[in-house]
Amino acid sequence: MITWQKAGIVLIGLLVAGAFAVLIADGAFLPKNYLEPWNKDYHEQFEDPRVQVFAHGVLAPNSHNLQSWKVVLEDEDSLLLYVNTDRLSPKADPPGRQVTISQGTFLEYVRIAAEELGYEADIGLFPDGEYGPEGSAENLGSKPVARVSLKEKPGENETNESGNGELGLETSLLYDAMFIPDTYRVPYRETKLLQEDVEKLEALSTENVTIVIFQEAEDVEKLGDIALRAAEVEAGNSGVQKEGSELFRPNEWEKNEFRYGFTLEGQGLSPLKVHVLQGLLSLFPSMNSPEASKDSFLSQTESAVENTPAYALIITEGNSRTVQVETGILYSRFLLTAADMGYAMQPLSQATEEYPEMAGLYKEFHEEYAREGETIQMLIRVGVPEKEVPPTMRLDVMDIIEE
Repeated sequence: MITWQKAGIVLIGLLVAGAFAVLIADGAFLPKNYLEPWNKDYHEQFEDPRVQVFAHGVLAPNSHNLQSWKVVLEDEDSLLLYVNTDRLSPKADPPGRQVTISQGTFLEYVRIAAEELGYEADIGLFPDGEYGPEGSAENLGSKPVARVSLKEKPGENETNESGNGELGLETSLLYDAMFIPDTYRVPYRETKLLQEDVEKLEALSTENVTIVIFQEAEDVEKLGDIALRAAEVEAGNSGVQKEGSELFRPNEWEKNEFRYGFTLEGQGLSPLKVHVLQGLLSLFPSMNSPEASKDSFLSQTESAVENTPAYALIITEGNSRTVQVETGILYSRFLLTAADMGYAMQPLSQATEEYPEMAGLYKEFHEEYAREGETIQMLIRVGVPEKEVPPTMRLDVMDIIEE
């Protein structure tokens, strides 16, 4: 006859075995190789200064965390940047606009890293001319986005023990901010941005690309409503949802294997909850059903909208491939400058996407916030986060380089 004491021991044993199975399925004991690029000394393992500089580029914010960058080394000083057409999101980004913006975010990180390491990065956009407006892989990969040439600054590598040279305070601060996670999906405090910070951030605008920050209650409500309705449109688009689910990495095994895409991190969950959920999703994939993913996406967006003190728009004159890249360059500068001020960001750009189901809201958005001939490239929530978030997956720099 089984005593209550023996039954308790059996139950505890089953619970321990179950917990162990969850952790094994998750890969909780694996090293997080996908986070290596976030280490400040990561670039030091490479001898080629071009690789050292581009090792920082993989930290750049990018659409859907696809990291769609391909670097082709030309000679000892220069290289070409292409769109990696193996990693696109044709359902959510049919014309390849967002992936083109992501080339610009990468280039700005490269420029800042080059200065920090004692080099000048000469960046020429579309040296062979722009690729066309179509979003096909054949078109997007047909021409280089940029040629980058590195030149050592004379004498600067000997000016300090680290070999980094004496740099302006602003560049050094931006460099440090590169190692802060780029996207915060958590609630933000009610605190508005300081007016002097708003003025400094808006002053980053260039001739063709403008940053406008909104924190008056009426605009915050309007923009939040647009963001929420756009999320509802996207949640109802089965093609976009399927595309997103294919990029979801449910455990540490897949994070280390792919190193790009979506994960549970960044949603304000504790590390323990992340590992438990990852293990359960790995053991029971049906938990991540399309309906569950849709509900989770909408819930997260609603929470974000309800806890946002300010929004920013990045607006361009026209919508050429060049201004798309310039948008990414400016966004990186905006993000890093704001991070140094203590602010966090999260793009909520569904309303800027150009698939048919979004056309009505896209038009409404532009009629409300853009002039004729202008394009809203990004909608971004901005504020002081209520909690910190962990960094996300990043590719090894050698995975984006071709000799």
